Amino acid sequence: MGLREDLERFREVGEERREDLESFIRYGDLSGSNSDEIEIPIKVVDLPEFKYDQLDRGGVGQGQGGTPDVGQPVGQPQPQPGDGDGDGDEDGEPGEEGGEHGYYEMDPEEFAEELDEELGLDLEPKGKEVIEEIEGDFTDVTRTGPNSTLDFERLFKQGLKRKLATDFDEEFVREAMRVAGETPESVYRWCREENILVSLPWIESEWDDIPDDERGRWDSFEEMTDNVERSTAVQRIRRRGLREIPFRRDDERYRHPEIEEKKQKNVVVVNIRDVSGSMRETKRELVERTFTPLDWYLQGKYDNAEFVYIAHDADAWEVDREEFFGIRSGGGTRISSAYDLAKQILEEQYPWAEWNRYVFAAGDSENSSNDTTERVIPLMRDIPANRHAYVETQPGGTAINATHAEEVDRAFADAGDVVVASVGSPEDVTDAIYEILQPASAKAKAETS
Repeated sequence: MGLREDLERFREVGEERREDLESFIRYGDLSGSNSDEIEIPIKVVDLPEFKYDQLDRGGVGQGQGGTPDVGQPVGQPQPQPGDGDGDGDEDGEPGEEGGEHGYYEMDPEEFAEELDEELGLDLEPKGKEVIEEIEGDFTDVTRTGPNSTLDFERLFKQGLKRKLATDFDEEFVREAMRVAGETPESVYRWCREENILVSLPWIESEWDDIPDDERGRWDSFEEMTDNVERSTAVQRIRRRGLREIPFRRDDERYRHPEIEEKKQKNVVVVNIRDVSGSMRETKRELVERTFTPLDWYLQGKYDNAEFVYIAHDADAWEVDREEFFGIRSGGGTRISSAYDLAKQILEEQYPWAEWNRYVFAAGDSENSSNDTTERVIPLMRDIPANRHAYVETQPGGTAINATHAEEVDRAFADAGDVVVASVGSPEDVTDAIYEILQPASAKAKAETS
């Protein structure tokens, strides 16, 4: 194995040492990444390299000044710069820094692809806002257009159908004119009864061409049909060929390209978090560990992703992303204040006709008396969204007065666009993300099975 192969192998080992995506979401340091670039720690593998001695230190077997002669005792080795038990301090003190790490960087699109594979997700974003109209295949037809777009194949088929429908056996009709005692009118009536599409003027024009000595050849139409074989249109075409096709102006159709609308996949994600006094550090960390991957995932899935961050205690206010993922507050809890603000922002800036909407809220499920049933649930029904989700963070189990998640779950038990998830520890995070992002059809199937 050559040096180049060695180098490639070491690089492969480095990538294999990248932290598993699911483990990274549950336990990794998410704060080192931003909204556009996700950094997953990997342990750096030192690549092999050659080190050469300085040229001025002499050659092999040559001593330096003060070097003892052969047979003289050698003292204890003296410490050199870089020696020691730790990070290489000159005085030999143990090092205080941890092992060296690098980062595997991915953008939100790659993160979304890997999370789809890791969790078995199948979110198919829908486009809403029309940004471009393009010409597709020539599948539409109109009655007018330039000659270059005339659908000749369709025109030919229409004419051929008419030819086959109106064509008749002329010789067979001429034999009918030889029936004794008949007139052009009686022959015409008989032909119509036999579904022979011949016109009276044609019979009249042919009548005089029948020789007089041939009239009365047949005593009746029945005798004539018993003795004369009637040929089909296909047989006549095969015998004589297709000399003409009766085209009509109203048979003409002109091909036009189908106009396809290219729609941009827009999404707005409203993140709501409880920052009241009951939201201690562990609860806050679970909220951030759940919402951060959701942000990355939806940003990677949609062409244009925008995020709204709302914090609330008894009142609600809009914050930026950095403040949202590090905010602390206090006071009581009134979750409806956040939904009031979310509804206002969505109606003013992100109309449902143009934007996919996700409204995600998280907290410890504690709320002021009757606020959930009287205000929050009606507001959730009034805010159209692809998905509403509430993430309950209760590390020690649900508290006695933490009933918000239960009440929401009960109110929307049959709704495929509302999800309630519980996160009591980092191990629950990826399961909660799957519950929130799984298609409504998969959710209904899981509930019925």
